[in-house]
Amino acid sequence: MRTPLRAPLRLPRLALSTQAVVALALLLVLVVLGSLIASTAVLRNDLEKQYEQRALAIARSVASSPTLAADVVSGRPDPRGPVQQAAERVRRETGALYVVVTDDRGIRYSHPTAANVGQPVSTSPDEALAGHDVVTIERGTLGYSARGKVPLRDADGRVVGEVSVGIAISQLERETHKLVVLLGLVALGPLAVGLAGAVWLARRLRRTTLGLEPEEMADLVREHAAVLGGVRDGLVAVDPRGRVTVSNAEAARLLGSDLPRGVPLEETGVGPDALALFAEDPAPAGALRVLGGRVVLVTRLAVRRGSRDLGTVLTLRDRTDLDDLARELEATRALTDALRAQAHEHSNRLHTLTGLLHHGDVAEAEEYLSGLSESSTWVSGVDDPYLAGLLAAKAAAASEAGVSLVVSETTWLEDRLAHPLDSVTVVANLLDNGIRAAAEGAREPRTVEVTLLGDGADLVVHVVDSGDGVPADHVGQVFDHGFTTRDADVPGHGIGLALARHTARAHGGDVRLVDPGSAGHGAAFEARLAAALTARERNLT
Repeated sequence: MRTPLRAPLRLPRLALSTQAVVALALLLVLVVLGSLIASTAVLRNDLEKQYEQRALAIARSVASSPTLAADVVSGRPDPRGPVQQAAERVRRETGALYVVVTDDRGIRYSHPTAANVGQPVSTSPDEALAGHDVVTIERGTLGYSARGKVPLRDADGRVVGEVSVGIAISQLERETHKLVVLLGLVALGPLAVGLAGAVWLARRLRRTTLGLEPEEMADLVREHAAVLGGVRDGLVAVDPRGRVTVSNAEAARLLGSDLPRGVPLEETGVGPDALALFAEDPAPAGALRVLGGRVVLVTRLAVRRGSRDLGTVLTLRDRTDLDDLARELEATRALTDALRAQAHEHSNRLHTLTGLLHHGDVAEAEEYLSGLSESSTWVSGVDDPYLAGLLAAKAAAASEAGVSLVVSETTWLEDRLAHPLDSVTVVANLLDNGIRAAAEGAREPRTVEVTLLGDGADLVVHVVDSGDGVPADHVGQVFDHGFTTRDADVPGHGIGLALARHTARAHGGDVRLVDPGSAGHGAAFEARLAAALTARERNLT
């Protein structure tokens, strides 16, 4: 039976904070060791030069003796001679390893080992005998030493020998060891501080990353990007200084501008309406606004952690599709109401025609049919079914609010709407605004008068209500997004006139306040929709 293979054991991976501590500790140790080695090398070199100069100074001092040169010239190498005695006295007083005096052939006249007196030196004396001072570190019969060699001159200045002084390298090693120990003790302080800083940095890193490892943070970033890209709402977050910290593609689409991270919001190119959302007081919570031609549901939230202000988050939900569906539904309802009214009206007309023919009143029946052919809708002067249906629906809504909707006698509109949805939006919002103003006003009777005219291909609408009018200090604000004279907490208010104006301007027209109100009537609004009408073929026979 085969033994199943076992997976190789894997050592557990170190946490990021532990890796940081280990890496910093190793780096600090390497830096301290490198500094210690470099400092030791520099100090060792300085000590070597100092010992060489010290040996040279001793050699010069010995060579300056007025009798030494004469003793070398006139005498012979003798372990008990004056040269040996003088050299040994200097050696003991200075602590040198040796003091050697030679003649011009390199024969020793002095040496710490008496048996070496009379023997040639172990290193070349040529440079010193040539009249030059020499400093070097060499190995001789007594081992390595820092040496200073000088020429020995007689009274006439002639070189008659050399003086060589050596200082044991063991002394240099002891001094170097002391310096290394001292430098090591000095380096322990910065090393300890560095290690403590590494531990503190690791703990701070762990707190900052919430204990997450790099792989986990990378996964979070990918998930963050996926979530921001996947949600259908636009998200914009700014820090307390107004710089963009988070945004997604939907927010950029709704605001009409890219939102690069770290850039102040006012420098991203978003419009003043979007900037106002971050300064609006109180903060919008599910409020409808018109941004860049789209109806948007806006919510602003302040982000805080304890007493610390972390910024603001703005969520934007595109309601344009729902608004288009609502407008299409309203237009369809208006057309349905018009068709229902026309069906009822045609039924009555058929009954009347049937009665005339039953009684044999053919002439009257022909006259009645001729009158019917002059109008295709039941609203006098309006031949478009969408507008006729809208007026019927708004008349019923106005009646429920205790308001009479009156179509003026000057209304005349034979053409049909080229853009029913947008045209119905403008007219419906103006009528709704007028009905609310009339219902809440103190003037009696409560009425709204609407006039519809065709100016070439343009549709011109006038709406006058019997309300209290627009206060003088609010004349410039009636078309602002979110402005309303009603309860601001009730959703849906403050967008009708703004939406109507925006829709009209999108078709090259406009909506304006003609008269804020007078003693005889309330506010009067005028709307013009360019190229909103299209002529239809008429039976002229």
